[in-house]
Order: sequence, then C-alpha cells, then structure tokens
Amino acid sequence: MMENNNVIEVKELTKMFGDFTAVSAITFEVKQGEIFGFLGANGAGKTTAMKMLIGISKPTAGDAKVAGFDVVSEAENIKKNIGYMSQKFALYDDLTVKENITFFGGIYGLTRAKIKEKTRELTEELGLKDLTDKLVGSLPLGWKQKIAFSVSLLHEPKIVFLDEPTGGVDPITRRQFWEMIYKSANKGTTIFVTTHYMDEAEYCDRVSIMVNGKIEALDSPTKLKEQYGAETMNDVFLKLARG
Repeated sequence: MMENNNVIEVKELTKMFGDFTAVSAITFEVKQGEIFGFLGANGAGKTTAMKMLIGISKPTAGDAKVAGFDVVSEAENIKKNIGYMSQKFALYDDLTVKENITFFGGIYGLTRAKIKEKTRELTEELGLKDLTDKLVGSLPLGWKQKIAFSVSLLHEPKIVFLDEPTGGVDPITRRQFWEMIYKSANKGTTIFVTTHYMDEAEYCDRVSIMVNGKIEALDSPTKLKEQYGAETMNDVFLKLARG
C-alpha cells in the first residue's frame, strides 16, 4: 500500500550485473505533483534505476512501487500508468507529427475520438498548426523534444519519466521545456527527471544525487546548498563527487 500521497516508493533497490553493482540499495519516495530531479554524472546509475522503476528491468534486490504497482509483479500495470520520454528515442522521424500522435495514442489505448481531440489540443497548445503534416525528422531537436513530451502525456499518466530530456537543445528551448514541465506538475502530474545539467536541479522541488550507484544526498535544492555550504547545485555536486 502506498503511504500518504506518494506515487513512487523505493526501498533498498539494487541492480547487479555479474559482480558489478550498478544501483546499490537506494531508498526514496516521490509525492504526487512533485518535480523530482534524479541527478548524477554519466555512469552513476540513473538510467539503470529508472529502467527498474518503469518496469523494463528486474531488480536484483529490494522493493519499489510506482503508481501503486509493484515493479516486479505488476510491471505491465506500471507501463499503462506512466509516460516516458528519453533523449535518444521518443518519436519516429519518418512519420509526420500527426501520425506520431495517432500512433502513440493507439499504443496508449486511446479511442479515435480521443486521439482527434488530443491532436487538436496539442497542436493549439504548442502552436503546431503549420507543422502537423511535416515529418518529425525534418524538425529542429527542440521541437522534437517538446512534441515528444506532449506525446508522453497523451494518456494523462500519473507520472512522467524524463530521461535527460533537454540534452543537446539550446538554452531558450530548455527554458520553454521546463515551463511545460511546471505546467504539467501544476495539474498534478508527477515529474521524475534525470539530468546532468546541474542548473536544472534548481527547478526541481527535491533532488537526489547519485554517486557510484548510491544516493549520496536527497533534499530540496535550497536545503542541499545550505547543508553543503554551496552557492549552486553544481558546487554541491562537485563536493559530493569528490567525496
């Protein structure tokens, strides 16, 4: 049973590959409507941890519940209740914007009428009217990422997992992307975001910082900066990374 308004509960979650421990007994919870930053350098274990939470990788040990479902025994239910967007793959380049929306809407089990309605909403909200019949592959990366984020919300999931969503996009697009994140969180959607941009940590309600598979710090950005006597989240991260 999930406690209070927690939508993610993780206890001693561990993932090993042979003798190598990629994720080492991590414990945390995430509340509904929270923007939770999951930070760490490349190779710290962020993506491995996220894969366990979204039900595509089985933990070696420990427990986790996402949207009320167990990550091991109820992984299929988790997939229906979450949105997911990765930096590497989010949309099909050889389909138009409209075809991508229709395709993913179908995967998420939306009716044709609902897909039509969502397409209209999405194109109006993003100011996409002139782009709906364009191939996604012909659009700038920033546009792709904004559309991909909207598509991950099509089925109105309780939680959206974003894996390095702003990698490689320009600062203006990054800011617009975070405005979209705030808007969704204000509607009650929980946002679980991995990033290695430490300035983005400042936009989160709480952040955890992973170092070598372990969560070394977890609190609000303000409290972490106080705790480590640091001016920026980048300084906090450097202090932790250097031990």
